[in-house]
Amino acid sequence: MSRSGLVAVALLLSCVGAATNYTDYVNPFIGTEGTVPGTAFNGGNTFPGATEPFGTVKIGPDTTSFNQSIGQNAGYTPDGNVTAFSLTHVSGTGGGPVYGVVSQMPLVSLSNVNVLDNLTYMEPRVGNDTARVGYYKTTFSNGIVTELSATKHAGFLQYTFPEGTERHVLVDVSHYLPSNSGGNQAQFYSNGDIEVDSNRSRYVGSGTYRGGFSHIPNYRVFFCGEFDQAAIAADVFEGPYTDPYWPGDFGAQMMAVNSSYVSGGPAYYNYGRRVGSVFTFDSSLSTLNSRVGVSFSSVDNACAFLNEEIPGWNISSTAEKTQQEWTTTLSKITTSDLSNRTRLEMFYTALYHTHLMPTDRTNDNANWNAGNTPSYDDFYTLWDTFRCLNSLYILISQDRAVGIVQSLVDIWRHEQFMPDGRSGNANGQVQGGSNSDNVLADAFIKDLPGIDWNEAYKAMKTNAEVVPPNNYDVGDPTGSTVQGRGALPDWINFGYLTPNYDRSVSRAVEYALNDFSLSQVASKVAPEEQQKYLVRSAGWQYQWQSDLQSLNFSGFVAPLYANKTRDPSYMPAICPGYCEFGGYTYEALGFEYSWSIPFDMETLISLMGGADTFVKRLDTMFIPGLRQSGIGAGGLNGQGTTLFNPGNEPSFATPFLYSYVTGQQHKSVQRSRELVNQYYNNGPSGLPGNSDAGALDSWLVWQMLGLYPIVTQPVYLILAPMFSNYQMKVGLDGNKTLNVTAENLSDESIYVQSLKVNGKEWQQSWLSHSDIKDGGTLEFVLGKEPVSWDSGDVPPSPGHYTVQN
Repeated sequence: MSRSGLVAVALLLSCVGAATNYTDYVNPFIGTEGTVPGTAFNGGNTFPGATEPFGTVKIGPDTTSFNQSIGQNAGYTPDGNVTAFSLTHVSGTGGGPVYGVVSQMPLVSLSNVNVLDNLTYMEPRVGNDTARVGYYKTTFSNGIVTELSATKHAGFLQYTFPEGTERHVLVDVSHYLPSNSGGNQAQFYSNGDIEVDSNRSRYVGSGTYRGGFSHIPNYRVFFCGEFDQAAIAADVFEGPYTDPYWPGDFGAQMMAVNSSYVSGGPAYYNYGRRVGSVFTFDSSLSTLNSRVGVSFSSVDNACAFLNEEIPGWNISSTAEKTQQEWTTTLSKITTSDLSNRTRLEMFYTALYHTHLMPTDRTNDNANWNAGNTPSYDDFYTLWDTFRCLNSLYILISQDRAVGIVQSLVDIWRHEQFMPDGRSGNANGQVQGGSNSDNVLADAFIKDLPGIDWNEAYKAMKTNAEVVPPNNYDVGDPTGSTVQGRGALPDWINFGYLTPNYDRSVSRAVEYALNDFSLSQVASKVAPEEQQKYLVRSAGWQYQWQSDLQSLNFSGFVAPLYANKTRDPSYMPAICPGYCEFGGYTYEALGFEYSWSIPFDMETLISLMGGADTFVKRLDTMFIPGLRQSGIGAGGLNGQGTTLFNPGNEPSFATPFLYSYVTGQQHKSVQRSRELVNQYYNNGPSGLPGNSDAGALDSWLVWQMLGLYPIVTQPVYLILAPMFSNYQMKVGLDGNKTLNVTAENLSDESIYVQSLKVNGKEWQQSWLSHSDIKDGGTLEFVLGKEPVSWDSGDVPPSPGHYTVQN
């Protein structure tokens, strides 16, 4: 395309971007259902309620689930009864739920209601809930219509009551999301307090809760709530601490408190009395509005957030303000190709999901005065997001990427370790390696500004050299599951991990990438230490067993004892115990983890028998029917029957590894299209597994852009765009533009015939970050038949190092 043609396309995209409201293509219900229609079974657990980008407040319904295989991690299930509308949620997570606190529940009667037992007042819904960016609406079978909106730290609730009924709102401080199956990831109420003002239109207080996926010791949330009309009665109550699942078993009943204030007991007490208030309003009103501010540091902050962010009583104004925030975020990537609404909804909803978490708690840090340093929470988890979500932030949301890295280092500065998982302002749930190292190295190698890399490297060295205290998690008592590398003693002593430590195979692969990350940063910050960590990153080769065979292929990572023998029963294509805590690998087969060496593909291809065998082995990953065991908790983590698991992160990069063999890039495109078409759609079951805080969604975003990042390296593998054009704002200020065109794109015409990068003919199957970080042009010409256009150098192996095994 000529330079004048490119200018014309850029101008067209600019005009279309200004005229198109990309929030119209967001369907918040994508990912809320799973493989059983109408239920959340094996679904994405995405949050469909109202929130701002990275907002503390995520307001939505909390629903029942009586099937232990279905968790309501984001509060919502399509078929459950509503027990409350709460202001705090996460999105897309598995494991034990967290949050679902600071809530209200509208009621039309108190008859036969025990406020300590939500099974006595839960409400079914009629029709379908509706949602759009910044707004949510649901109708109860009793006629109450509830509408919700949110800002960063505050929620708006509007109730329309049916005629001829009472009007009550229950504020139960002890409400939270329980874990259906209980276990060591169950969440519990610990304590709380509430105070109602004298005119019965305002209340403040706090709740303290513990547990959840990351085993939070205790987290405290403060609230400041208001109604637009004074209640005619506000009955403050307390009740005994009860079983979180079946409170009726104790026969617990509320007791009215002859005071405007009640506390569950001393703040340190984890079995405080349940507290709350029932507000009763005049039966003549039809609509009641409420605003609630939330803070993790103080009531004063909660009230200040409320007054600043929702100054009025118009829910439409609040929703419009939030929608505008999202318009700015989503408009970082625009297109004039509006021909396929399905793809537009898939893309912009995925982009929306990638900006829900982590939670921005800047200026609301509960544990220390962070000053001007950003504070983020709800890393849920970096094990999920480091592979391609954090790389997306570096390209299109660079201010967020900087803030996240600064926050991770600040957590280390105050708590000794950076997190892998973190919620409720506490580190917890390390699933593999110390993957904050990978996030930092990715930012470093791509020259992310505004970071003290000397401090950041010290934080990374702590992960690499300091053994974290063992918290003796019942899921894995062999080492810390809270932070750091719990199996570090073996890694340092042997250079690999023995089965003395849980998940020894998958963690060895991850520790290797973690140490490569240190070598990347050390290259400039501490050059004298670069070689040390580069050598350590090759430790995975000790666990590579060249004589181990599976499905007619030889050579896999495997469990290796201290005496250099392996478990003779180990089979890479089978997961005894579902590949979970207690196994050799975590949430993926050994067959899958044997591909996970992105920093030294040169050695990996050699160990697999050369390029031809490497390609044949890749092909085997996508043959239906070869997976013979379930994956993850209960064997439910993922979909399909191939060895490649579309619903979990360890397989993310595998479909694109063809690009490491000259002339095979077309197979990466083929797999990309096949997987998107088979496993993703714009319906409620549109994700093949838990969204995992936007990780699966970011994978989809990259496919549709036609690129895939290789984390810890300034490398993007080239695929093929799914839009005929798009414009991406890049850089810290978003004032630079990458213009991408795909000539001849159609459902059949998907293969790259030729490519120009910034006007230059291109023969490599990959780009460098420097090629696009300042904007530029990518001009694809696509066709129906694959061609070997990629005759240039294959992507680099910067961690190439061979050990004498």
